[in-house]
Amino acid sequence: MITQLHVDIFFYFIKTSDFCGLFPVSGKNDMEHVISKKLQLKRKAEHLKSDLMRQLDSQVNDFMDSLIEESASLDPTPVASVFSPLLSEKERSKLRHSRPPNSEGKQFVSRRSLLDELFEVNHIRTIYHMFIALLILFILSTLVVDFIDEGRLVLDFDLLVYAFGQFPLVVCTWTCMFLSVLMIPFTLFHLWSHTQCASYSHPKLYSLLFGSVFGIYQALGLGFLPAYVVVTNSLPPASCFIIIMEQVRLMMKSYSFVRENVPRVMVDLTYNISLQLFDLKAMVLCVFNSILPGVLVLFLGFFAFLHCWLNAFAEMLRFADRMFYKDWWNSTSYANYYRTWNVVVHDWLYYYVYRDFLWMSQKRFRPAAMLFVFTVSAVVHEYILAICFGFFYPVLFCLFMCFGMMFNFILHDQRKGPIWNIIMWTSLFLGQGVIICLYSHEWYAQRYCPLKEASFLELLKPRSWSCQRGLMTDSNTL
Repeated sequence: MITQLHVDIFFYFIKTSDFCGLFPVSGKNDMEHVISKKLQLKRKAEHLKSDLMRQLDSQVNDFMDSLIEESASLDPTPVASVFSPLLSEKERSKLRHSRPPNSEGKQFVSRRSLLDELFEVNHIRTIYHMFIALLILFILSTLVVDFIDEGRLVLDFDLLVYAFGQFPLVVCTWTCMFLSVLMIPFTLFHLWSHTQCASYSHPKLYSLLFGSVFGIYQALGLGFLPAYVVVTNSLPPASCFIIIMEQVRLMMKSYSFVRENVPRVMVDLTYNISLQLFDLKAMVLCVFNSILPGVLVLFLGFFAFLHCWLNAFAEMLRFADRMFYKDWWNSTSYANYYRTWNVVVHDWLYYYVYRDFLWMSQKRFRPAAMLFVFTVSAVVHEYILAICFGFFYPVLFCLFMCFGMMFNFILHDQRKGPIWNIIMWTSLFLGQGVIICLYSHEWYAQRYCPLKEASFLELLKPRSWSCQRGLMTDSNTL
């Protein structure tokens, strides 16, 4: 196809040029005519170059995607036949009914992260170096200003110490969570697998028993106890995020382990703002002033967690599939953004929530399945923020369920072109401003506006809606 493209380019140049610049001419008019023709030909060549680069980029992307899909969909039958005995037709029929449709599951292939590949391009690497230079200048400016104002270098780590406070307790809690996930799900699964052989009667009763024990472990061991440790010990924000996000990750891991292997057993057998009553003008200014910090949090969170953190553990564990995210920044629709922003979470929701929902409903309620996926994602995100911040303020939940669902249908995959990418970025930036503004406002209201009576409804009601400056002054005088 590239050869045909070269042929088209050749004939395009022959057709668009009349070779008037190859022969000497005389006179001012002829010279101007030659110059104008050369400029016109140059503009056409530049236009053709951009078209060529677009077509070449599209062809290379399609080729790589098809190559990855073909490598991921290779028939695993020879490998399976080494470890599994041959199945009868009856057993194969039982397997088909015990697995959801398209149950081949997620395929892992050896590939690098997208940013690692992009950094090999000189232009992208230069932009990355520019950000490093800006970071160095920011650090130097802070040190120089502190030295000029104080006459010495002010190395104040109070905020860092506060954010990661009670770290030994965090390490102990995480160690207990990790060891329990390492032993309990596998032990329960191993014991349950032995009860499914022919020597045991009532295998469904055993399945119910072990499934109930596993559900209790998920709810209490991984669900309640870590949250109880966080709440009762009043852990600071960073320590809360470590425990709660690891709690969610380990719950997803243990569930996916059981969910993937059960069919195999069947086969085998701080942003500071003023505290005041709600005011439309102040709220609009707060949202727009919070956009820049929100964007920085978005980019830093993406680079620090989805790229650096996950790649670091993948390198230590020698996990070859580094596709933790895709080119979400090129998305022209929110549907594509949801698929490419966090591939790990998206694949988990797709394989273990969306597809299983369709399997159980026999593919009759696709909109309900999508709504259920959005609800699960919104609840888990809001749960993390509620436990870590210490208050219930469902801003992120409302953004997920209202605007997230709406944009998923309005900005769908059929929306193409640069204007839709601009709309996606604009709405994303505005959403980050809303999140930073409202959560930071509620954070300071919770600290400076104490409750008059600790009722359940007062705990659910956002404190920032009724917080006044007088309450803040009274609390400071206590």
